[in-house]
Amino acid sequence: MSTTLRRSLARALIVLGAVAGSTALAHPAEAMSHQARDRVVHVAASKAGTPYVYGADGPRAFDCSGFTKWVFSRMGRHLPRTAAAQSGAVRHVGRAARHRGDLVFFSSGGHVYHVGIYAGHNSVWHSPPSGAAREARAPLDERGLLRPGALTRRHEPARRISQSREACVPSPARRSGRSR
Repeated sequence: MSTTLRRSLARALIVLGAVAGSTALAHPAEAMSHQARDRVVHVAASKAGTPYVYGADGPRAFDCSGFTKWVFSRMGRHLPRTAAAQSGAVRHVGRAARHRGDLVFFSSGGHVYHVGIYAGHNSVWHSPPSGAAREARAPLDERGLLRPGALTRRHEPARRISQSREACVPSPARRSGRSR
């Protein structure tokens, strides 16, 4: 990949916001298997080039949350419709625990406005407003934090979907506004 293309992708991510850690629903022991995580990333990759349309939830067009909702529905898991609702429906896990297949949220001023699927090696599959579903490299350091000077927006911890096939719902602590 050319340096110019890499810089363009990095700039696109900077415009969108910051990328972060991992996502959890229920207990860490219920985390998805490696095979399920690989399948999530494979399903996301299968939609590369699908056009962005605000409010679309696939399979011929997506917005960001429609993309993640559609991908996880292929795994038998239900996610809420919007990025903010998806963020509120799962528990945070530490950045060091980030794995392929985890949801990654973008925020500004405490408002979650974008979601993608962590693909490993500092890359994320997402459906950005500026184009079509694609994989993009994120300017992250080894701890999962944005590199110094790369971004001024707040980055959200990523979240992980449980192995259970139940609907994703907020934990009691998240509903009451307390964090874990």
